[in-house]
Amino acid sequence: MAGRPVTAFVLSLISGIFIMLGGLAHIALGGIIRRVFEVMGFGGRFGNAVVFLGVLGLIWGALVIVGAVMMNSGIYGMVRTGAVLVLVFSIVSWVGSVGGFFVGFILGLVGGIMGLIWRPSNV
Repeated sequence: MAGRPVTAFVLSLISGIFIMLGGLAHIALGGIIRRVFEVMGFGGRFGNAVVFLGVLGLIWGALVIVGAVMMNSGIYGMVRTGAVLVLVFSIVSWVGSVGGFFVGFILGLVGGIMGLIWRPSNV
């Protein structure tokens, strides 16, 4: 276990799950908003935008999970690449307002930074 950044992996994995849950919540909320606005006669464009953000949240969360799995490899180059993926898509998820209920964003930042500063024990 000393040859892998386990804490960074776990935090990043949980981050990806929260970001995906946030995406699912946006999709559900967007469907409700779209229906309410259609009933009121305004059309459903705003609801469609919220659904689109939710779909992006699912994609971003999946990419954070991919980065977490890469960090779990224990291979220095893959750990760094996975950490960068986690950092970038955690930040993108926050900017895109999905952010995994803010918890996913914070866990992704911490996990990504821990993955970047990790060094193999045999070096």
